[in-house]
Amino acid sequence: MRHAPIDPSLFVTNRRRLVEQLPGHAVTIVHAADVSPTTGDGSRKLHPASDLFWLTGIEQEESVLVLAPRAHDPAQREMLFVRQPNEHLAQWEGHKLSRERATEISGVAKVRWLSELPAVIHTLFCECDSVYLNLNEHERAAYEVEERDLRLARQLIARYPLHRYERLGPIMRRLRAVKSPAEIELMRRAVEITAAGLRRLLATLRPGVMEFELEAELAAEFTRRRGRMAYEPIIGSGRNACVLHYLDNDAPCRDGELVLVDVGAAYANYNADLTRTYPVNGRFTPRQRAVYEAVLRVMRDSIARATVGITPRDWKRAAQVQMANELVGLGLISAADAAADTPEKPACQKYFMHGLGHSIGLGVHDIAPVNGPFAPGWVITVEPGIYIPEESLAVRLENDVLVTADGPVDLCGHVPIDPDEIERLMAR
Repeated sequence: MRHAPIDPSLFVTNRRRLVEQLPGHAVTIVHAADVSPTTGDGSRKLHPASDLFWLTGIEQEESVLVLAPRAHDPAQREMLFVRQPNEHLAQWEGHKLSRERATEISGVAKVRWLSELPAVIHTLFCECDSVYLNLNEHERAAYEVEERDLRLARQLIARYPLHRYERLGPIMRRLRAVKSPAEIELMRRAVEITAAGLRRLLATLRPGVMEFELEAELAAEFTRRRGRMAYEPIIGSGRNACVLHYLDNDAPCRDGELVLVDVGAAYANYNADLTRTYPVNGRFTPRQRAVYEAVLRVMRDSIARATVGITPRDWKRAAQVQMANELVGLGLISAADAAADTPEKPACQKYFMHGLGHSIGLGVHDIAPVNGPFAPGWVITVEPGIYIPEESLAVRLENDVLVTADGPVDLCGHVPIDPDEIERLMAR
């Protein structure tokens, strides 16, 4: 656990919010993520399962949370199962959670060893009416690899076929979309780490520097501040920036080009997601500035439109209409093209072809009701862009925004974005 300890009241509250959504004599089971293999006998560092972390703060492999709020035995209403420490694990894998430490982190009073789980599940299934099982139901999820939650579901359905099985995913989607004040503070910390990394990057940026050298500066600053990369960073100079998911980061940054930096730090598993576009030599050309300011206007107006009650679809559509008018001013499309704009065929599609933003939290693309509407406590990214491959020119700008009843709050508003400010910073 690289981050500072988190007050377990966050997880206690989250479990209470979930239990309030469970009907009757229900049982729900939430697993840790699998440890992903690489090649040979290698494996990647565990990435904690977001739902389990949201409910417990536990980041250890093979951990399981079982909630049965109306179980006959009060001791079985909330249980956390963890691997039992032993000398072999300590020698080869390091420290494992004791029962006492697991309780300190999670606030779960009843912690049991993982070996006890099958017998406990059988006892609970003999008295429960419905079983809520988890699955990765993100709209962009792929299922090439069968996850631990899905394997458990198959096993339980085969062993207890007469029970009623329900989906936990829709409940978690609604709950996790609304961030608590404690979660927002952790996300602010992730933003601050990202901002520090960008400041360090700007001090290094100059003609001839390699994209991967800029990535190294970010990684160093994130690490020293107890963070990590939230996702593989995109650092694309010149035409590389026109590739939406460019990840090679292996080209030189040339004089006269712009470099697009899409990066975010993760702190305590909560993510930031920022994009900035900088002039490599410290000065925007008139054309670069015109494109940059067009994107900045769309971004700022889209932030202002991120209000309670608007649907993601309508929010994005307003940005598309505005972007089409900006493209006319830049000479990229004609007024006739803009007039022919429709939701099915946006006039801006050629130069602004991706979404306007997404929910962010424990996931970089966090779970939230797909059709919204935005509600107080949502945190979303706002990321318009213009991509002109024929000019080897691209600009994307992105901030993380909290939706509140009093209007949007830009969590990244202090991170330099005005072109004049960027030029002054780079001049220093």
